[in-house]
Amino acid sequence: MRQTGGQALIRALSANDVEKIFCVAGESYLAALDALVDEPQIQVITCRHEGAACFMAEAYGKLTGKPGICFVTRGPGACNASIGVHTAKQDSTPLILLIGQVAREDRGREAFQEIEFAEMFSNVAKACMRIETAEEVTNTVSRAFLTALEGRRGPVVIELPEDMLREEAECAPLTPLAIPAQQADPAFLKNLAGILEGSEKPLIILGGSGWSDDDCRRVQNWAEVHGIPVAASFRRQDLIAHTSPVYVGELGTGPNPKLLEAVRQADVILAINTRLSEITTQGYTVLAPPTPNQKLIHVFPDASELGRVYQPVLSAALTPATIAVALPKLNKNWAAHTKRLRDDYLSWSDINSKSADKFPVDIDGVYQKMLPLLPQDAIITTDAGNFSGWTQRYIRYARPMRMLAPTSGAMGYGIPAAIAASITYPKRTVIGIMGDGGFMMTASDIACAMASNAHPVLLLFNNGIYGTIRMHQEMRYPGRVIATDLHNPDFTAYAKSFGADAYKIKTLADFEPAFKQALQSTRLSVIELVTSPDQITTQKTLAMLAK
Repeated sequence: MRQTGGQALIRALSANDVEKIFCVAGESYLAALDALVDEPQIQVITCRHEGAACFMAEAYGKLTGKPGICFVTRGPGACNASIGVHTAKQDSTPLILLIGQVAREDRGREAFQEIEFAEMFSNVAKACMRIETAEEVTNTVSRAFLTALEGRRGPVVIELPEDMLREEAECAPLTPLAIPAQQADPAFLKNLAGILEGSEKPLIILGGSGWSDDDCRRVQNWAEVHGIPVAASFRRQDLIAHTSPVYVGELGTGPNPKLLEAVRQADVILAINTRLSEITTQGYTVLAPPTPNQKLIHVFPDASELGRVYQPVLSAALTPATIAVALPKLNKNWAAHTKRLRDDYLSWSDINSKSADKFPVDIDGVYQKMLPLLPQDAIITTDAGNFSGWTQRYIRYARPMRMLAPTSGAMGYGIPAAIAASITYPKRTVIGIMGDGGFMMTASDIACAMASNAHPVLLLFNNGIYGTIRMHQEMRYPGRVIATDLHNPDFTAYAKSFGADAYKIKTLADFEPAFKQALQSTRLSVIELVTSPDQITTQKTLAMLAK
């Protein structure tokens, strides 16, 4: 079938069941945009900044398990979008970033906005592909989807020379490539069972991407049958129901000290689909590389990750779907051990505010009032910052409830992720949680939300500082404050200027009625909570840290 490269590209995306594209329009891929006019089943979401557009695509990929699709132009557009690619890499999220590029004959001349993307993205993308001719479009798109989804999921970058998108060629119809099926080695499963049955204090750590609801239920049911405690890695709390008797907490920033001690005292760690990153391991301390004190069984879909930081006693390169159906029956139960850890978690995650009389808008109190109002299928997005400590400690998840948060620690993620979630599931409640620093990084895309009829509720914790940096500043250089105070706009007036609903909360009593009203709104709502910079973590104040 004769068609332009742009038409072949959009038809290839459609054949791969692409429903949404997040973009900032650029002249370098006009032919692809023109082809989208004839494919109305694909929703095009026009964003106001490429970083936000790529964050939205990443959040979509994390939420659905399908590659998020983002289009940006060359040079500045690609540079802006790179933060989303880095987030997708560290979060193992399937993503395809399509970048308009200079014409083929101009390559290598430092033409207008030219960048060599293979070099630029070499350390943050799984692959960077360049389509040289229109005939190559369908094959390259097929490989990109397979690469993004196979093994450890992640981002793929595709260069689109603008003249290639305009040229006509005979393009074969696309047949999506299937991911090869896996099976767990029976010898591995037998050894896994033997190591676990020889343990007294085992612990499962779940993480990573690529989990279906069924995968999560299977692993949870297996752990419950055998009474094995399960912890979630950093910002992966939605992998197991927090109502489960085997869930014992999350290994993120500001975790339960008793859980950290349980990790240290464990004799066997079964790590499933987690890299055991710096945050999850608390700076590589609760598990010490290269050979931890605990016997480590490591299951991860990418064989190159196994043994890279930690030397396991047993390992296998398996996806969550494969290991979830293959976990072996064990002849032992650890219910008594798990109950002690479970009791520690319940005590840690129970909100008993002791600071309500100290702060007009006490953050513990905000969560006490909010949590009973959250639907069971709510989607929670968080930005990066100390405010997220309350989310990590107090919100109790159970699928279909979901958490979207950047393990990369990228600020500015909260708003785009909430917008993408609301666009993807318009009938579900979406709560975006962020600080004043992260809010200002992507707040311009409230315009995108209004144009797309997205209606998340954004909780803006405004303490007038870059909280995380101030915390470390006071700990390391007490009394020498610089560069962390923020001069903010009138947030409610700013939100209303887009046509959004907005509320300013100066006392805790004002929060619940505003939150209930926002939940019922059909427009995006911003609830600004004026908090004290002294309430810096769930455990300590700034004043305590400075001592």
